[in-house]
Amino acid sequence: MKANAYAAQSATTPLAPLAIQRREPGPGDVAIDILHCGVCHSDLHQVRAEWEGTLFPCVPGHEIVGRVTAVGANVTKFKAGDLVGVGCMVDSCQHCSACDEGLEQYCENGFTGTYNGETPDAPGHTLGGYSDKITVREEFVLRIGHDEKDLAGVAPLLCAGITTWSPLRHWNAGPGKKVGIVGIGGLGHMGIKLAHALGAHVVAFTTSESKRQDALDLGADEVVVSRNEEDMAAQAGTFDFILNTVAASHNLDPFIAALKRDGTMTLVGAPEHPHPSPQVFPLIFGRKSIAGSLIGGIAETQEMLDFCAEKGITAEIERIAMNEIEGAYDRMLKSDVKYRFVIDMATMDQAA
Repeated sequence: MKANAYAAQSATTPLAPLAIQRREPGPGDVAIDILHCGVCHSDLHQVRAEWEGTLFPCVPGHEIVGRVTAVGANVTKFKAGDLVGVGCMVDSCQHCSACDEGLEQYCENGFTGTYNGETPDAPGHTLGGYSDKITVREEFVLRIGHDEKDLAGVAPLLCAGITTWSPLRHWNAGPGKKVGIVGIGGLGHMGIKLAHALGAHVVAFTTSESKRQDALDLGADEVVVSRNEEDMAAQAGTFDFILNTVAASHNLDPFIAALKRDGTMTLVGAPEHPHPSPQVFPLIFGRKSIAGSLIGGIAETQEMLDFCAEKGITAEIERIAMNEIEGAYDRMLKSDVKYRFVIDMATMDQAA
């Protein structure tokens, strides 16, 4: 099945149009016309080979929403015309303990990424959502309950949304809990929205005073400028949970100090260089924890999408045409987006 895509041929060449092949849907497959695809910082890292193991040609994109065009004979959950999503995974072993528990992101045999993952399909690795079509096995396709007019804002939920939802749920963010969100970007803005909707008292931490009103508008109850030592000291020992979304190396100690006894700070940002080693004594004397979390399983991703549809939650986005992707990458490096770029795949013809 022919498809149009945008791909990088090397780490140093810009993305450009590329005709690719998608497999015809097998018995358990769902064929999808892609309508929108969010732009994640992971896309940039991968196409520029800042992460090891990039396979070229690389078609990035794992925040996909679209419409079902055909289903295989054994598919029971979807039919042609359904609005659906595809996130960061398109396969896993389906038989290890993690997969059995609905935690495919921790598959003990390694999940297959939506792009740059090994696959029997040509060219031997998966090609992602910067494309007008994709074929995915039924188990990794998600129902979209939002109105069609909101679909562009739904796309980033498939990565930024679930990356923040999963730890918020796992560490029981909700009424009576004081929750901190560190960083107000693609991940952080979704963390604020979701923690607020779950009923927690939400405090946004930012290095920039200029983001104060934005954070309040997103649903934060308080905003703390983390460079202000006095303001940080006032927060000491008060947080049940802190979600740290920052993808740059920084000092973790002030946030550890902000945790209550038995509090946890979970890291979801992946810095290029390691964080400075935190002080151990505050952890020991408060029985505090530093944890990590990776996207989410299919069941909890569906739970998140259903919750967001019910609450009317979408990402704050800026729509772009496919041929504007390199400029979007440049702006993303400068944090010049509120808060996620989303590609309108109707513009793919213009890009060719």
